[in-house]
Amino acid sequence: MTAMGKVDAATVGRMTDTLFIERSWKSPSSTRFWGLLVLAAVIASAGVVGDSTATVIGAMIVAPLMTPILGSALALVLADRSQVVRCVLLVLGGALAVVAIGMLLGWIAAPPDDFASNSQVSSRISPRLIDLLAALATGTVGAFALVRADISDTLPGVAIAISLVPPLAVTGLLITVGRFHDAGESALLFATNVAAIVATGTVVFLVYGIRGAAQESAQYVGEFHGRTLVAVVGVLVLIAVPLTTGTVSVWRDRLLVADARPVAEEWAASGKWQIASVEARQGVVVIGVLGLPPQPAPTALRTALDRNGMSDADLELHLVGGRTHWCAAGGVTCEVRGTGSG
Repeated sequence: MTAMGKVDAATVGRMTDTLFIERSWKSPSSTRFWGLLVLAAVIASAGVVGDSTATVIGAMIVAPLMTPILGSALALVLADRSQVVRCVLLVLGGALAVVAIGMLLGWIAAPPDDFASNSQVSSRISPRLIDLLAALATGTVGAFALVRADISDTLPGVAIAISLVPPLAVTGLLITVGRFHDAGESALLFATNVAAIVATGTVVFLVYGIRGAAQESAQYVGEFHGRTLVAVVGVLVLIAVPLTTGTVSVWRDRLLVADARPVAEEWAASGKWQIASVEARQGVVVIGVLGLPPQPAPTALRTALDRNGMSDADLELHLVGGRTHWCAAGGVTCEVRGTGSG
């Protein structure tokens, strides 16, 4: 690192050695990447199934996916097309591998409620604009730590802050239980983080003069075009569109929960039952109820919600130890959709 804040040839060499994974499957960097990725996927999937935050954090630290993602940014700055293609393929292949492992564990250990009460799942299926902002900041720190060897000890914190493997594990688990919309939402969170890392990495590497230092060290440097930056920004804008929709949806769901909770509590009190949880997912009111038979009538709750201005919201009622009832918006009857766990 020079006094002017630009990188030197040695720094560029260190970065390329760190971020560009060798082509040979038997090379140290390749075996390390795939070995750690598989282990991280198993840890993350098991942590999600067990609803263990500590286990999921462990997977974040082990996961090596940030390497080819930042490698994509470095390859874009160097205009090295072959490395761009290789890094992108590694990211896509790694992502598919994690999803596949998540699906495998889902087939083995999916709970009866299809992860409806799992906090690790619920925290990753409603990506918002704030997630993009956090990812941009975290990606900047990650790129900065790579350029500045003297602050590289911040990388474990970056690995925890930027969520890469856990959303993919959630995607695989939710595909297994047929929650395809939510699986897409967790995949969107992963895509958001990837786009943010590539964008911030590209900017940081350009600011620190990676191209000039690479030329001085006789490394391949292609012609950098402004359209590369335009494409990166364009991807961020495309990602921001569904995130904006998600932000509005989360805001509406929170209002729906605030309105539905007192109505549900009044309904449950009539049968001496207790409300275990009240949630809203994409405009669907999801209520968990605890109590002994006889159970209060689900249709009575449907009517109460309609009477209080929530006639356009579907109702999913989980009777703990009993059955799950679905009461469609505008309807007067409820259908049983499955049995709950005792």
